[in-house]
Amino acid sequence: MPFVEPDADDAAFMAEALAEAQAGYDEGGVPVGSVLVAGGVLLGRGHNRRVQEGDPIAHGEMDCLRRAGRRPHYRDTVLYTTLSPCMMCTGTILQFGIPRVVVGERRNFEGNCDFLAERGVAVVLLDDPACISLMARFISARPDLWHEDIAEDA
Repeated sequence: MPFVEPDADDAAFMAEALAEAQAGYDEGGVPVGSVLVAGGVLLGRGHNRRVQEGDPIAHGEMDCLRRAGRRPHYRDTVLYTTLSPCMMCTGTILQFGIPRVVVGERRNFEGNCDFLAERGVAVVLLDDPACISLMARFISARPDLWHEDIAEDA
């Protein structure tokens, strides 16, 4: 399934996710931010807190979903994330049936956009220069922490 085109709200909500990523970076963590939206309403926001909380699964998407709280279903939601989701976050997206995911970038980390699209998720890839730049700056400054986050040897 090919990726889909962005809609009118995507840039504004990605800016919110990017603000979360910047907050994570400013805290000394991995700069991945995420927001969850339904019907144009922001339900929750979060960022990668693995370093800050010592929690190995506190990726940006997971933190966002935790902070959004329980929902009876996710079929009316859109998840925005500054970086292509890892397999753990991809599994959560599929498990909850989130139908649309807007990704800031996948140049710095390929992630699983194709996997999501093949399973019927509408994936929008923005290729956002600010998302790309923030992650590249982090990877250059903290390659050790980056490799820890993605569970790869340096």
